[in-house]
Amino acid sequence: MPIEIPTDLTPELVPLSWLIGEWEGRGRLGSGDEDSEHFVQHVSFTHNGLPYLQYRAETWISDDAGAKLRPLTVETGFWALERKLEEGDGGPGLVPADIVPVLKTADEVEERRNKDGGFDISVSIAHPGGITELYYGQIKGPQIQLSTDMVMRGSHSKEYTAATRIFGLVDGNLLWRWDVAANGKTLEAHASAFLHKVS
Repeated sequence: MPIEIPTDLTPELVPLSWLIGEWEGRGRLGSGDEDSEHFVQHVSFTHNGLPYLQYRAETWISDDAGAKLRPLTVETGFWALERKLEEGDGGPGLVPADIVPVLKTADEVEERRNKDGGFDISVSIAHPGGITELYYGQIKGPQIQLSTDMVMRGSHSKEYTAATRIFGLVDGNLLWRWDVAANGKTLEAHASAFLHKVS
């Protein structure tokens, strides 16, 4: 399945462009063994002309046939190339960028390739319950590997110290796995899913 790159896409987002759209599918909690609970998920990656993707994932516990039983959680966040701050970048808050986009050509983006031939990325994801994750990692073609640099927790949050996530595009489908270190345990399988593109 060919990857279509939107014509209005900021050059900086081209390496992430295969994520853009709506994805739906099913997954399993834990290691996916026979006793693992099932879930269904709807994920969206959108862009608004600025150099990041907006991410939203809504998940429901389901039966083994995929019928929704009850809401499970919602995540929301931002995905971007990890790079040094440029003079034309915006922020903090509502301070506008001097130049949009700061990286204006494919050649300027290509200069940001890392020694492995991919691009360094950063991802921030907020969860209900006062938890926010900051991930750093790499996107290389249709593969993404992320590890938390920081997990921020509010006073009413459960103990949670680290996570890794991997994503891959296989035959036009989005596969992902999420490992978590929580409740005094080291990293272990938390969830995985197989999503198909719906738009």
